[in-house]
Amino acid sequence: MPTNCAAAGCATTYNKHINVSFHRFPLDPKRRKEWVRLVRRKNFVPGKHTFLCSKHFEASCFDLTGQTRRLKMDAVPTIFDFCTHIKSMKLKSRNLLKKNNCTPTTPSNLKSNISSQQVLLEHSYAFRNPMEAKKRIIKLEKEIASLRKKMKTCLQKERRATRRWIKATCLVKNLEANNILPKGTSEHILPTALNSLPLEDFKILEQDQQGKTLPIL
Repeated sequence: MPTNCAAAGCATTYNKHINVSFHRFPLDPKRRKEWVRLVRRKNFVPGKHTFLCSKHFEASCFDLTGQTRRLKMDAVPTIFDFCTHIKSMKLKSRNLLKKNNCTPTTPSNLKSNISSQQVLLEHSYAFRNPMEAKKRIIKLEKEIASLRKKMKTCLQKERRATRRWIKATCLVKNLEANNILPKGTSEHILPTALNSLPLEDFKILEQDQQGKTLPIL
């Protein structure tokens, strides 16, 4: 015999003097899954003694040809007052918060509050729902792709600039070696780091630069 209704926020209980009938969840897996979906209760798994009252069904869902009120084979529950249930949950939460706020402050309570605040700060990266996390991940992936593109461009610019410096240094040192430019010209127009290297080293560097390829990011 049913005792109460499984719908969220429904306080209807069995009473033979009240014209309210109770109906078990269907055995057919497909229909049962649809009823569970419409009830919208988190982690809800109905058992063999789980019922919904007749308040959650349209009048067209009932077969009244017999002596008892029966549901038709294709009947599904569609009448629910989820707003009232949510308001009730919010009211309970507020009352619990008020109760916690009225608790006298003791060293142990103060330590507990500080620990809770620390946990909240340490886990500030958490998201309220999976969709919010997914959006954040997509945004971060786009930012990473943009940064990789910028890094690749910077490496290309650096490589081109290095090549130009090496070519310019080789040219100046070759001109000096062939007495086309006065000795010591490279000391005035080239940076100290480049000027101190011998010409043969620059030729090796130039060959290395020509053979290098940019790393794939």
